[in-house]
Amino acid sequence: MIFYDDRPAQESPSVDDLASEQSTIPFQFATQPEEHIQRSLFGEILDWMMVPLLLLWPISIGVTYLVAKSIANQPFDRALEDRVTVLAQQVKEQKGKPVLAMPPAARDIFRADDVDNVYFQLTGPVGEQIDGDREIPLPADEEKPPVWIVQFRYDSIRNTEVRIAYMYVDVHRSARERAGAATSDLALVQVAETLDKRMELANQIVKGVIFPEFIILPVALALVWFALSRGLLPLAELQQRIRRRPPGDLSPIDSGQVPEEISPLVRSLNDMLERLSSNIDMQKRFIADAAHQMKTPLAGMRMQSELALRQTSQEEIHRSLLQLAKSSDSATRLVNQLLALARAENQTPDTNPLIPLELAQLAREVVQAWVQTSFTSQIDLGFEGSDDRLVVMGNPTMLREMLNNLLDNALRYTPPKGSVTVRVRADVEGRLAILEIEDTGPGIPAAERSHVFERFYRILGSNAEGSGLGLAIVREIVERHRAEIDIFNNPRSHDLKFPGSLFRISLPIELYAANMENLV
Repeated sequence: MIFYDDRPAQESPSVDDLASEQSTIPFQFATQPEEHIQRSLFGEILDWMMVPLLLLWPISIGVTYLVAKSIANQPFDRALEDRVTVLAQQVKEQKGKPVLAMPPAARDIFRADDVDNVYFQLTGPVGEQIDGDREIPLPADEEKPPVWIVQFRYDSIRNTEVRIAYMYVDVHRSARERAGAATSDLALVQVAETLDKRMELANQIVKGVIFPEFIILPVALALVWFALSRGLLPLAELQQRIRRRPPGDLSPIDSGQVPEEISPLVRSLNDMLERLSSNIDMQKRFIADAAHQMKTPLAGMRMQSELALRQTSQEEIHRSLLQLAKSSDSATRLVNQLLALARAENQTPDTNPLIPLELAQLAREVVQAWVQTSFTSQIDLGFEGSDDRLVVMGNPTMLREMLNNLLDNALRYTPPKGSVTVRVRADVEGRLAILEIEDTGPGIPAAERSHVFERFYRILGSNAEGSGLGLAIVREIVERHRAEIDIFNNPRSHDLKFPGSLFRISLPIELYAANMENLV
């Protein structure tokens, strides 16, 4: 055990210093954030529904036109197929050459059409013109298809697009032998038709489909608008119910009156309201307890000052002033403790980040500051450090505050000729840094250990002065550092009247603290 020489203790911070430091924490005003434009849930859902609908509308028109064109082609192709079949049946052989045996009247009827122009053509085996219109181009078939099979193609006549049906026929062989006829003996029959009537029918189909859409689309937009308004109505009703609440009403919101999709949001709000209500109740109790605790020293100060004013003897005045100074010290200590507790509760990673620090060095510095107090109280104060550097993630100010409160508590309750020891070591596995404060005072009964960290809690029968806030501050700082604190009897004390206490704080060493930070 290492003992320190008589050195002047570091001056404790005054109420004004702590107040000025505390005022920068809970009452610190953040800079005004940039104003963000709020997004409309109604508008966003409407956009996601309307934009695809408006984009798909012209696509549907194009698809409808292609389908209508295909539908319009079918009856005209069948009629064109009938025409080329009838014309092929009129092909006869005269003097070894194919001819078209169709009278002029039949030709006129064949060409009769109110809208489309109809052309026909008969060519010989080597492509020579035999009958009909010369403007019809020949097919570009590399291999001629089987005879008496109608084929279709698109081509142009006089820069006009036409639909052509054509067929190869053989006039030299019987029907039984036609399948094996040589291609050089085949005649070609073609019938061409302009596309005016086809286009007219396709346009009529498109108009019949598209025009109703001009009526359906606005109706669909109105229905979507109405459906969204009705669907979001529970949100508006929930907003009105919350706005009608009294300012102090923090009761849970009834989740049975909202749709299933909004229930998670309502449950989250209820959780937040529960935490807020708990914090407000805790603050109210804290303020009430603080006011109650302040009444005693303030009343004593007022009584002693009035008594001093009535005294004429210098000795009595001096005695009253001593009591007044004592009450003032008690009030100052209580205010300092209240400010320290508020500061510990308002610590955030942003305002006071945790940094790597060497625990043994910090503990040694704090112990040195209490050497003079221990000499005055006739208490043996010692420090036992570790040979290894135990680096932890912590806030130096808060850890000093924690150790100061533990040492103050130990020195107050340890009788003269007793001892207080601060010990820093590593655990067996090397993952935790252990900070222990050991005293030879009256100890803390096991039944009281779960209550001593409560605010203003005092063990019955305790005669030592104190505000009951020191261990509450210690608990807040321990929780902010994700550490653990335990209370035991002093294993080195063998006095039944003074079994002593051992406060043990376990902090993660830097490597493990960093890993824990990543897991949070």
